[in-house]
Amino acid sequence: MRRVFKPAARERIKLYLILMRMDRPIGIMLLLWPTLWALWIAGEGRPDWLVVLVFLLGVLLMRSAGCVINDFADRKFDPYVERTQDRPLAAGKLQPAEAVLLFIILCLIAFHLVTLMNQLTVLLSFVAVLIAAAYPYMKRYHHLPQVHLGLAFGWSVPMAFAAQTGDVPKVAWLLLMVTVLWATAYDTMYAMVDREDDMKIGVKSTAILFGESDTTIIGMIQFMLILTLLIIGHQLEMGVPYYLGVAGAAGFATYQQYLIKDRDRAACFTAFLNNDWFGASIFAGLVFQYNGSLWGLALLATLLLYWRIGR
Repeated sequence: MRRVFKPAARERIKLYLILMRMDRPIGIMLLLWPTLWALWIAGEGRPDWLVVLVFLLGVLLMRSAGCVINDFADRKFDPYVERTQDRPLAAGKLQPAEAVLLFIILCLIAFHLVTLMNQLTVLLSFVAVLIAAAYPYMKRYHHLPQVHLGLAFGWSVPMAFAAQTGDVPKVAWLLLMVTVLWATAYDTMYAMVDREDDMKIGVKSTAILFGESDTTIIGMIQFMLILTLLIIGHQLEMGVPYYLGVAGAAGFATYQQYLIKDRDRAACFTAFLNNDWFGASIFAGLVFQYNGSLWGLALLATLLLYWRIGR
């Protein structure tokens, strides 16, 4: 028998989905790309598909949980920020207790999935939850919450290696460093959108810390990021396909520098969104490297469809 939700119930579900940012998939993709990089490198292009499925679902659940706890932590700040004042908690459409309960449920489901993996992965998952839960509060105490976000997003990398190989080798920590650098760069672009509002309400960020040197420092971070990707390629004895993927990512980084040069808020947000393609470029290089042209072309076709749908 088909279940029919009453209008009030449907509206409630919609608010929960908005609270989890299911209407804004960019965060899912920015968390997904480093996870896929790690899985493909750890599995040499043939990762265990149960591991892939668990991590895909885990990315969806933990990104949603992170958004929920972030809005809970910022519920008294968001009403004063133009971009966030209509969020369900900020607008009073949902209660804080509902957000806490939803966060717990999402984390429990994610943890149940992790129990399908080995013991090392399970142990690393506890660290992941602590980092994710602490992130929203960091902007109150220091100017580097973007670095903390990078660690939260990047922790899927050692977990992926642990799940696939039972170990966390040196390359996993280098890839974690890549993710931290990348997230620091793109989340600073994001913070540049809210810089004036954040300064008014006393919230800290790298955009405020870097000040007029913001675009220069982002460029330096992007340079270190590309350099680390090249070091990883050298250590793993990667071929031309991988380096073409890195070259594509460097091209996107250059385009982002062009977008943020005048610090226009809309352009900075566009630069932030463009990082989806930075991540996709690296993954495409890995697929071509490990899986050959047929799979690589299939991935490019999928990305093109994704681009067309997302426009």
